[in-house]
Amino acid sequence: MSALYLLTALFPVLSILFLLAVLQLSARLAMAIGLAGTALLAALVWRVQWLQLAAAVLEGWVIACSVLWIVFGAMLLLHQLQQQGRFDLIRQSFCQLTADPRQQLLLVGFLLVAFLEGVAGFGTPAAIAAPLLVSLGFQPLAAVTLALIADSVPVSFGAIGTPVLVGIAQGIDTPLAVQDIAVQAASIDLLAAPWIPVYMLALYCRFFSAEKSWRYFWPALPCALCCGVIYALSAWLAARWLGPEFPTVLAALSTMVLLAVILKLRQQRHTTANVSMNGAVNSTARQLIAAWLPYLSLISLLVLSRLPELPVKNWLQSYQWQFDALLGSAISTSLQPLYLPGTLFVLTVLLFLPKNRSAAPQLLALCRQSLQKIGPAALTLASAVPMVRVFIHSDLNQSGLPAMPVYLADWAAGHLQQLWLWCAPVLGALGSFIAGSATFSNLMFAQLQLEVAAQAGVAPQLVLALQMLGANAGNMICVVNIVAACAVVKLQQQEGKILRYTLLPMLLYLLLVGTASHWF
Repeated sequence: MSALYLLTALFPVLSILFLLAVLQLSARLAMAIGLAGTALLAALVWRVQWLQLAAAVLEGWVIACSVLWIVFGAMLLLHQLQQQGRFDLIRQSFCQLTADPRQQLLLVGFLLVAFLEGVAGFGTPAAIAAPLLVSLGFQPLAAVTLALIADSVPVSFGAIGTPVLVGIAQGIDTPLAVQDIAVQAASIDLLAAPWIPVYMLALYCRFFSAEKSWRYFWPALPCALCCGVIYALSAWLAARWLGPEFPTVLAALSTMVLLAVILKLRQQRHTTANVSMNGAVNSTARQLIAAWLPYLSLISLLVLSRLPELPVKNWLQSYQWQFDALLGSAISTSLQPLYLPGTLFVLTVLLFLPKNRSAAPQLLALCRQSLQKIGPAALTLASAVPMVRVFIHSDLNQSGLPAMPVYLADWAAGHLQQLWLWCAPVLGALGSFIAGSATFSNLMFAQLQLEVAAQAGVAPQLVLALQMLGANAGNMICVVNIVAACAVVKLQQQEGKILRYTLLPMLLYLLLVGTASHWF
């Protein structure tokens, strides 16, 4: 029976990887098959009652609505910026700074993604950065793939430290200093994180650039490596001296400013005319500020709503839609609609509507345009998120078994204890791949990681740091993230190809983290 239990618990993970990456089915069909298979096996093997399965599906739909709200808000703002001509000016601002797409990739694809992850997380980075990359001339497939790869390293301290302050701190029963764990994770990342922008650059130059050549990669390698090293070192310093709230934000901001200053100084040495390299007349500073104002306002709202020192966060979170005992089951869920990033996207749109009678018709047109675009994503998420919730809530059964992901973790702990420094980050990645959230991965597996660390005689701070870093890596291949990012850039039926592109960097990052852990 143990083999049957193991195969059943592995089904949601292996089936999605096989259907998307090998058979190359559309995500909509793959996730529907995955949901049907997971629910059937949960009922027959795990003996989960059908009422509990239906409640888990309902919970999944509630969570899917929160994801779609973020996508809808991002598309609403994007369409407004395009309609008002601001998006072209934003594109020009990057072209004026540098016309080299390799440097634009580092600025937008890596550092802007990292900054947005540090401020808000929860799908916001790809929702903003991917359309910006497309506007700069990147293929939509490249924009989504590269943004997902970038949104890995910054996740450790994303959303003002939520994966640490909530995921780790609330996921363990034993009181441990979370700052020690944060510093340990940042220390390991000093050796692993710098290679993420390097890998992104290599992938772009070889597969997505016009040249499609390694020779296009080598001249930009030093810049990418320096960018990664400065980011990792800045994050370590912030974690060491300021705590887990701000390493991602400060590291991204400081590296972005430094890189922008260097590029501007180089440009001034080589440019004498007030003409950009693509032949367009440079925009004035006032025009560029006006163009960036909606995004700057959005970022300000996100920062104000996430800082725990301000009362805004508690006020926004105090308003909840509570769904208790769904269908009379033990499953409950809730939404905090005011706190969702999607609400702040919509608020930003409202702030920048014209102050005349055309505002209402313009808003209705933007809403119709955005709703038409999120239809395919809604159908996919309607299967993807419920499948995850069925998987997680499989502990509500009549067989006495733990939930499927916990069963997998227990099996790994029992058979691979001597290799746990390699396995701990893999378990964290599995949690993010399943749940779509590094915070939830930490909540789900932190206590188990502590128990295995005690049995294996490994320092608990080290194992929990590996859990954090593994959860980062799993963010690259999370199907929910892939579907949401594709929706924003209007990319359809490419999820399997994106998964194949992001799977290798995830595995390489896990290998680097596992190797580096043996030196601590």
